[in-house]
Amino acid sequence: MRKNSFIPVISQEKKEENRGSVEFQVFNFTNKIRRLTSHFELHRKDYLSQRGLRKILGKRKRLLSYLSKRNGIRYKKLINQLDIRESEIR
Repeated sequence: MRKNSFIPVISQEKKEENRGSVEFQVFNFTNKIRRLTSHFELHRKDYLSQRGLRKILGKRKRLLSYLSKRNGIRYKKLINQLDIRESEIR
């Protein structure tokens, strides 16, 4: 597992500006998701971590749906920056 292979998309100034913003939270969840996915390449039967991954995916999905309803432009920009597939919103 490589620890320094995170997404360097959001600059340091923006991180320290507003850690509670939706973009920052989605950025952190995406980093955690990518770390866990690389972890599962070695440890396929780590079911507790798989449960944690599903919970993080659900939180990120809810945040992204909130952002898409509130501000579609910020949503599209964030999706493109983080290279995330656009989810189907109910």
